[in-house]
Amino acid sequence: MGAFPAIGHVAVTVGDVDEGRSWYSTLFDADPVLDEDTGGFYHVVYDLSGTLFGIHGHADTTPGDRFDERRIGLDHVAFGCADRSELESWQGRLDELGISHGGIVDAPYGSGLSFRDPDNNALEFFAPPAG
Repeated sequence: MGAFPAIGHVAVTVGDVDEGRSWYSTLFDADPVLDEDTGGFYHVVYDLSGTLFGIHGHADTTPGDRFDERRIGLDHVAFGCADRSELESWQGRLDELGISHGGIVDAPYGSGLSFRDPDNNALEFFAPPAG
């Protein structure tokens, strides 16, 4: 057996697929590669440089429910940036889109820029430390 495989895809549940599709299409500046109602759930998928990112809508999702990283399960999804300069560019892009964020936070292990989607799903741009 070889090395542990890379992540192939990530999917987050949203309360309103139409709102999620619009929000993520704007954030990614891309159209989905898959947009399908399976009957059991609706999924919209984006290809982000070879890693798939999906949003799912389930008919039985509790109305008004919001993501909370303090519950067991997913904490956040981070999108990799090459360096802090690229991170700063994404901060400007979030500002242009009117997406609230926590500003760039530097730590010994790297720099992060946290933000949330309309369902409060925690997202982040992350760059490794310089040097």
